Order: sequence, then structure tokens, then C-alpha cells
Amino acid sequence: MPEPADRARSTRDEAAERDRDATPWSDLDRPPLSARRLQAALTDGPVWREVRVVDATDSTNVDVAAAAAEGAAEGLVLFAERQTGGRGRLDRRWESPARAGLLVSVLLRPAVPVNRLPLLPLLAGVAVVEAVRSVARLDAVLKWPNDVLVDDRKLAGVLVERGADGAVVVGLGLNVSTRLDELPVPTATSLALAGGGTDREPLAKEVLRAFARRYLDFLAAGGAPESLVPAYREVCETIGRDVVVHVPSGEPVSGRAVAVDDNGMLVVRSSDGREQAWSAGDVVHVRAEG
Repeated sequence: MPEPADRARSTRDEAAERDRDATPWSDLDRPPLSARRLQAALTDGPVWREVRVVDATDSTNVDVAAAAAEGAAEGLVLFAERQTGGRGRLDRRWESPARAGLLVSVLLRPAVPVNRLPLLPLLAGVAVVEAVRSVARLDAVLKWPNDVLVDDRKLAGVLVERGADGAVVVGLGLNVSTRLDELPVPTATSLALAGGGTDREPLAKEVLRAFARRYLDFLAAGGAPESLVPAYREVCETIGRDVVVHVPSGEPVSGRAVAVDDNGMLVVRSSDGREQAWSAGDVVHVRAEG
């Protein structure tokens, strides 16, 4: 029969093991982000002013929009290690295990004409592609308007929402260490599954630095398309592809995506040669046969 000291030691060991299982530090492949380091690295420029990291929230976009409504200044950045109600475009859920991705929203108050604001989702997509290529060393591309793809699978998505008083909230969800059995849909991927780097901190820094560079150029040009659209076209995989566009209302449209115009709209040429430009819709890339 175990001695009292042995029983006590066993009880302590079991409790410690339970504590390790419960702590967010227990998964060594998914260390937490450091708000202190991100704040120090990102707030030395003219765009980002405050960086927050929370363990969990319903939605970073909702939280940042609430801060904007209370008068928060441009440059607020909010990272969440886990979201319980994250959304993507077309009100789809964005699911990710804790600390397996980058879940971040930022607050902007761009002083550009309102008709130029639809270019911001494209700007965000370009910034993410540039960061993934630079840090993770993967050949990321965009599916119109701003789904980030690697090997024709979705790596990241962007959701841009406009609020009152000129506020714009830009949200990003990017799969980093997500494993195969954790993917929400079979058409998704992660940096780990694609063979890229999975250190979230340098990736987070470069995403926001690339965004800041593109955003400052955009503001300096007064939102002019030439400050962004040529760079977008270079990384947009949709241009030149046969596509099906599921529009918000009406029947799906099939044809060849021939351009993204200066307003960020997708121009699709149907089989009869007629061209239409779409400002919103869900695009499916049609795979070539053979």
C-alpha cells in the first residue's frame, strides 16, 4: 500500500498534469503572441498606434467596430488567439483552433473619397500575399476579391466593414499551423500543410507592415486606383481563368475573367462575347480538364 508521502506526491503530479493540459502554453507548437513585442515592433511607424492581444473573443471585427463607435483613433490593432463567432465574406463562419492562425482586425479612418473605399479589401489581400511570400516563402496568390490561395486552396480571407464616422474595420483570418483534421472545409489549407514557415509573430509583423506601406501609398494618392490596382492584378490568379460567379441575387454567371477594372470590379466575358463587371460575388475557379 502506498505511503502517505507517495500518495501526496502522486496527487500533486496528477494535478500538475491537469494544469499543463489546461494552460494555453501546453501546445508547444502553438505559442501565444506577445502583445508587448508586437506593440514595440509595429507602433514605431505612422499607422499603427495600439496593439492588443486577447485570449478569446466572439469577433475581433465586432470588438474593433465597438471601439470605433466609442471614438477610438485610427491604428488600433486587435489580435485574438481564438474566436467563437468569427465571420468571413458573405457572412460565412471562420473557424480556427486556438493559436493555430492569425486572427486580427484593425481600425482605419481613411481620408479618401467614399467611392475609393471598395479598393481597401483588395489592398488588404495584396498585403497578405506579400507577407506570406516574404515570411513563409510560399507562392501565395489572390482569388478575386481577396481570398488568399496557395496551391488553389484557401489560406486566408479578409472581411472589410464600414462603420459610422468614416471608420473602416479590416479583419483577417489566416491559417498557420492548422492541421489536416482541423480544416473547416476540404478546400482550405494552412502554412504548415503547404510547407511554409509557421512562426506567427514575424508573419503578424510583416502582414501589418505590408498593409501600412500599401495604405500610406493609397492615402498619398487620394485613393487613386494606380496606387494599388496594378499590383493587385499581378497577384490575382482569377484574371484569365474560366470562372463561375455566384452573385448575391440572380443566376450564377459563367465565363472568362478578363480583367479587374480600376474600381476593383471583376470583368467576366461570357461565351457570346458580352462583358459584365461585378462588384460582389463568390467566384469559383473552373479547373481545366485533362
